[in-house]
Amino acid sequence: MKSIETLLQVYRETKTASHTRLELIGAFDKDVYNITAPFTWFGKEYIAGRVEARDSEFAEVRFFENTAKDTYQLVENTTILALQDPFVTFVQGELIIGGVEVFPKESDRAMLDWRTNLYRATSLTDFEQIFTGPIGMKDLRVKELTDGRILVLTRPQGEKGGRGKIGAIVINSLADLTIEQIEKAPLLKRNFSGDEWGGGNEIHLLEDGRIGVLGHIACFDEAGDRHYYACSFCLNEDFTQIEQEKIIAERADFAPSEPKRPDLADVVFSGGLIRNSDGTAELYAGIGDSDAQKLTIPDPFKNN
Repeated sequence: MKSIETLLQVYRETKTASHTRLELIGAFDKDVYNITAPFTWFGKEYIAGRVEARDSEFAEVRFFENTAKDTYQLVENTTILALQDPFVTFVQGELIIGGVEVFPKESDRAMLDWRTNLYRATSLTDFEQIFTGPIGMKDLRVKELTDGRILVLTRPQGEKGGRGKIGAIVINSLADLTIEQIEKAPLLKRNFSGDEWGGGNEIHLLEDGRIGVLGHIACFDEAGDRHYYACSFCLNEDFTQIEQEKIIAERADFAPSEPKRPDLADVVFSGGLIRNSDGTAELYAGIGDSDAQKLTIPDPFKNN
């Protein structure tokens, strides 16, 4: 994959974007960020968001119902999932919601571990946990393909993935999803370079039969501050290689807001993408680990 420096240079030469503040009402003194794109379920439009106190990493996933343009109200009396960074998809018509569980590390209770969990939802009060991911892995994503199989994107770190690279594997059904399958998923070719890292956030089935991925790409600077950018790329026909990667948004494109911490001031975390018929798209993203906004951009999967 091309470096952040190269991708940013290309992006800044051509970018056209306009931001919109979202009204996410009902969380009171807590932050709502790292939201999903809006999704329609049983005739209503929802956004799922990460809700937490400014000084905490222990989050809840809550649901917000659309009540007016760009306005969403917290739905009360729902099941509350103790997860970070929610994502949603539909498999065989059923809503699958996932997120990152954070818990004390077994070897040192003062430190934290994490894993990605998947739930099948039949209502906002009925969630069945259907998968518990490997410890230490975020950015696990699933998508039902046109032939009914499931594309799985993984994000190992450490010996296999460094600070974080994307892998992919195709399974026959969600029932076949196992930690063993995830851990053996090969890394995609043309992955993140050097000390840069990233992950997939949302998988799209494109009109020409290809797979498009909304993701994020990130790096540290010399001061140890994080820099996260929204990106997109496509997969080749056999899901083994990243192609046509591009940065599609940076922090400066969004409205000002106070970050969770100073080192998170330049963070855009992709949540979801709504593709419009007019060649534009709406990017829903978390900003600075404290805010949620929408950005209207050219559809990154058009004219690739």
